[in-house]
Amino acid sequence: MSQFFFIHPDNPQQRLIHQAVEIVRKGGVIVYPTDSAYAIGCHLGDKAAMDQIRLVRQLDKHHNFTLMCRDLGELATYAKVSNQVFRMLKANTPGAYTFILEATSEVPRRLMHPKRKTIGLRVPANPIALALLEGLDEPMMSVTLIMPGDDLPLNDPEDIRTMLEKRVDVIIDGGYCGLEATTIVDLTGDVPVLVRQGVGDFAPFVAA
Repeated sequence: MSQFFFIHPDNPQQRLIHQAVEIVRKGGVIVYPTDSAYAIGCHLGDKAAMDQIRLVRQLDKHHNFTLMCRDLGELATYAKVSNQVFRMLKANTPGAYTFILEATSEVPRRLMHPKRKTIGLRVPANPIALALLEGLDEPMMSVTLIMPGDDLPLNDPEDIRTMLEKRVDVIIDGGYCGLEATTIVDLTGDVPVLVRQGVGDFAPFVAA
C-alpha cells in the first residue's frame, strides 16, 4: 500500500518531503507533480524501481526516461553542452521542457538512447518537484504518468491513488496538474529541433 502525502503546492512541508525522499532512496517508486503533468519516478541507480515503472506504464525497454534535475549545476555531470547551448538552457530553465543532450559517461547505459548516446534532461518549475530533488541531492529518473491505453496524463490525485496505491510506494497529492506533457527540444545538433510540442513555447529556440 502506498504512502499518500498531501503537500502544499507552493510551500511544501519539509517533514513530508523528507519522508518521501527517504522512500525513494530506499528503492521506492514515487508519483509527484511537475509544472506540466504528474510524473512517476525513482532513484537514479535503481534498476528494480525502473522496471516497476515500466510495468506500471507498460513501457518497452527502449522507452527513454528523463533525468529530472534541480538546477543546471547538475548538468555537467550528465551532459556535454557547448557555451551556446548552456546559454539557451539557462534562459529557459526551470520550465516545461525536456532537452535532448549528448550524454556523458556518468549516465547509466540503460538510460541513454541506445544508438545516439543521448539523454533527456529537465529542470521543472514546480516547488514540490524541486524540493524533492533538493532533498534527494541528485536527479530522479522519471516519465510522464500516462497509463496504458490513455492519451493524456492522470491529473487527479484521487484517481491516481485509486489506480496506483498498490503499485507504487508513495503518491504526492500536490493538487491538480496539467494534462499536457513537456515540449521536447533536441539540442545535439547545430540548431535546436522541436521533437514534441507540449507546454513549453518553442519560439525562444527558433530565435536562438
